Amino acid sequence: MGNSIDNLAVIEQRLLDAPMSLDRAKLLDADWVPDVPFNDPPVAAAVLLTLINRPEGFTIVFTLRSKGLRAHSGQIAFPGGKLDAGDTGPGAGALREAAEEIDLNPASARILGYMPSYLTGTNYIITPVVAEISGQPEFKPNPREVDQIFEVPLSFVLDKNSFSKLTLTRNTRVYSTWQMNYGAHTIWGITANLLRKFHDMALSGLVF
Repeated sequence: MGNSIDNLAVIEQRLLDAPMSLDRAKLLDADWVPDVPFNDPPVAAAVLLTLINRPEGFTIVFTLRSKGLRAHSGQIAFPGGKLDAGDTGPGAGALREAAEEIDLNPASARILGYMPSYLTGTNYIITPVVAEISGQPEFKPNPREVDQIFEVPLSFVLDKNSFSKLTLTRNTRVYSTWQMNYGAHTIWGITANLLRKFHDMALSGLVF
């Protein structure tokens, strides 16, 4: 097993120390292209990738979004959402959303860094925020937003064999996405793509 403190230091070094600017993010290629382009500028959002040192090893938290939500209902996601006017940046926004969705105490989080922004075909610019969570938190789902909370071992994410490719067709256009099957859960689309980016960017060569 690797040294947890040393591994976290390596992850922190490999991440961006500041989020990508919106002006740069708007130039990214979207993960898929809708038939009718959006007229409005992309909506800024942030998600939180949590690193929690459980007795059995580090884990990452995922949510099953409520079926009553208008956007991405019933899908597996990281805690997160749209940035509010009062948020001082993606880090603050991701922590606020995590507090609202899963009852995460923001004071328990130490932001390690950021991943490059991700432009979605649904017109969102997502900034992934990576944070170490201290203690042994017990999360509670906000029933208006989250149907279920579960954690995936970091050791599972470290294994490239945990990922596979999924091919999708949208209005005759073919797209591919990463996917990961963990127990009864299938993680795919935006969440799986961000998870694979985190694997390639921050976890390569590490042993937890």
